Amino acid sequence: MTMYRSIAAFASATRIICVAGSSSARSAAFLSSPSALLQLDPTCTSIVGNVRTCPPASTNARFQAAAGGAAAAVAATGAEARCMSTSSSDSSDGVGKPAEFVKLADPAPGSPFHYAFPVHDLDAAKKFYGDVLGCAEGRSSPKWQDFSLNGHQIVCHWVGNDYRCQDYFNPVDGDEVPVPHTGLALTEDEFHALAERVRDAGVEFIIEPHLRFKGQPGEQWTMFFKDPSGNNLEFKAMTTIDNLFAKYNVVD
Repeated sequence: MTMYRSIAAFASATRIICVAGSSSARSAAFLSSPSALLQLDPTCTSIVGNVRTCPPASTNARFQAAAGGAAAAVAATGAEARCMSTSSSDSSDGVGKPAEFVKLADPAPGSPFHYAFPVHDLDAAKKFYGDVLGCAEGRSSPKWQDFSLNGHQIVCHWVGNDYRCQDYFNPVDGDEVPVPHTGLALTEDEFHALAERVRDAGVEFIIEPHLRFKGQPGEQWTMFFKDPSGNNLEFKAMTTIDNLFAKYNVVD
């Protein structure tokens, strides 16, 4: 097991670099040159072994990872610390070509779901899911983009400029609910914060935020709106989260 006297020595030996700042600044510095990485996170000082990646500092102040059988601990307090790796064992083409990456989000606990959907304009989708909804970006190509939706993997796929979601409707507690749709079950605080964020961005609600199934086991806050390609999104918040899967017959 090799001990390194400083983060610079470790970075040189393992090609792992911890930087602070915005994602664009980190990416620009990383892709430019090692000498451009002037904002080394001073908290990333306790490093042993060959750590491959590390999570956002806001998620975990200190973590342990195993790589090649060697344990490692990284102190990563401070906002927006990230690790970037160009380890030769990370290959995008399977032939040893280094893969450059930055980790901007952690997966949700348990079994994160994966949802892929069509869009007509990838740039518009990136602005909507990234800027309006605040989803962190993951992998991408010229024709698709991964996002973290609260740690769940959603993927926008460009399918042509003419695409728009075809809507069907079903009545639910007095609302004409558009189908298909997808979204998340949030906490009540998260729900109201998101509703304000969406409203401030000028996004039109198909169904305004409101409380439905009042007084029933399934009582919940709900709202519906569309992305730029017309894909329907519903975000809800159960007033009693344990009742998310309460089984009973609903009378419309």
